[in-house]
Amino acid sequence: MKAKRLGDILVESGHLTNEDIERALTIQKETGKRLGEVLIDENFISETELIESLRMQLGIDFIDLTKAKIDSSLTTLIPKNIARQYRLVPVDLKNDTLRIAMEDPLNFRAVEAVKNTSHKRVNVMIAYREAIERALSVLYENEGANAAIQEMKQEQGLVDIEERQAEADNSSAPTVKLVNSILERGVAEKASDVHIEPRENEMVVRIRVDGRLTEILQIPKNLQSAVISRLKVMSNMNVTERRVPQDGRAMIRSNGKEIDMRVNTLPTIYGEKIVIRFLWRDSTTLTRKGIGITDKDGEKFERIIKNSSGLILIVGPTGSGKTSTLYTIIQELNQPDVNMISLEDPVEYQIDGVTQVAINEKIGLTFAEALRACLRQDPDIICVGEIRDGETAEIAMRAAMTGHLVLSTLHTEDAVSAIDRLKDMGVEPYLISGSIRGVISQRLVRRICQDCKVETTPDPVTADLVGIKDYQNYKFYKGAGCHKCFNSGYKGRTGVFEILTLNSALRDAINSGIPSSELRKVINQSDFTPMIVNARNLATTGITTLEEVLSEVATIE
Repeated sequence: MKAKRLGDILVESGHLTNEDIERALTIQKETGKRLGEVLIDENFISETELIESLRMQLGIDFIDLTKAKIDSSLTTLIPKNIARQYRLVPVDLKNDTLRIAMEDPLNFRAVEAVKNTSHKRVNVMIAYREAIERALSVLYENEGANAAIQEMKQEQGLVDIEERQAEADNSSAPTVKLVNSILERGVAEKASDVHIEPRENEMVVRIRVDGRLTEILQIPKNLQSAVISRLKVMSNMNVTERRVPQDGRAMIRSNGKEIDMRVNTLPTIYGEKIVIRFLWRDSTTLTRKGIGITDKDGEKFERIIKNSSGLILIVGPTGSGKTSTLYTIIQELNQPDVNMISLEDPVEYQIDGVTQVAINEKIGLTFAEALRACLRQDPDIICVGEIRDGETAEIAMRAAMTGHLVLSTLHTEDAVSAIDRLKDMGVEPYLISGSIRGVISQRLVRRICQDCKVETTPDPVTADLVGIKDYQNYKFYKGAGCHKCFNSGYKGRTGVFEILTLNSALRDAINSGIPSSELRKVINQSDFTPMIVNARNLATTGITTLEEVLSEVATIE
């Protein structure tokens, strides 16, 4: 390959001018990044344009790594440190020629490093940056996990590991490597949860990304106790206790970022199952735009949270994003002149300026007891992580009626059901009508990947089930699948909301004790917009698909 500078190639191809290159080189000196990275990050050129220029000018082949099947044995030719350092992936080996995918095929130092370690001829291809990052995670983290499993097997060949020895074995190097590989894979995939599940003949590791579980690894059954013990030690749990569920916390550091982990164990017939939840400290997500509040909903949202007193409820099933919405409101209301106390089980995000209390029911510190205590702490705003019983609900509502702003969550199907749920808990109707300022109900739907978004014709049955009769009058989209979304067609999730604000007519209706069917009629006469209507709007504006709306959003109107 003839040595040629990237800047010259892009100028010759007509994508950039000499002035653009000079500006990019100046930024490169300040940041220390490679030129190609600067050009893409600073929007001088798109990654697709860069790849196309290199492909045409230098005759370098492009490879879509999201569709490539790579033999894990190739990791023996290129060590993980070199692959990570130069951001390259071994693709295949044919006739003593090793093909590698790189995001910067002009990095000749990287090519020489591969030649020296592999002792093979090297053929360079170009691939997308995100695809290389994911391929590195999948290939080398799985390779690290498999290597650790083999080491653990070899150790077991010398000494039989029994249940009583699990605590000693958890500190062995192979066990640490295996657990770290699992966690690193979860972080690399931006997973919300990692499930480590014992089964009859093996232990399976699955990760949840954008709400969907995917299996990534199988661990031999005889290594199960060592892996579980290692995770228990990391999370400060009782290693010897296997009969009851346990909760713990841990923190890992990845790429300079600290990530909190909430760890839970559950005894099953095949051993303890562990679920790890990653709590990403991303302040950009915990904003109105980040959680998916639209401009129209934003007006109601603003009107509700700017009350100086009253109760604001955030409702929905488990996994619907209630906690993120709750923390978004907390961050907006957190001011130096406000005394805010938050009661949580457990504390998921630590927020400076907020007094956060961890509920511990084992010692009697329930939500109700903590709520009584915090009322003596001169609070302006009280956040109750979840209303679980009538006692907590009644205390929260009385606090809301005596000049405090109270925020809380509740597990119900929709906004209207929250009223019925509180009545079922034994709360008097006058307390409900007098204290509640607003109810925010929500779900999460996957976003269509904007990089492979294409127009599509919807299935008439699906459109009808969602409630769109005249679907021919709208344009609908789906994700075709690309390297950005790893061929899923979706990338990220957004909230779908319905926001109920209480007016005088609705308060009178609640006080009168009318059934929920009549209550819905009163609500529909106000400016209330049902969640399904907002979900349809997301589908007809190309943010999500009809299939997601049907899957995640109830069609109650």
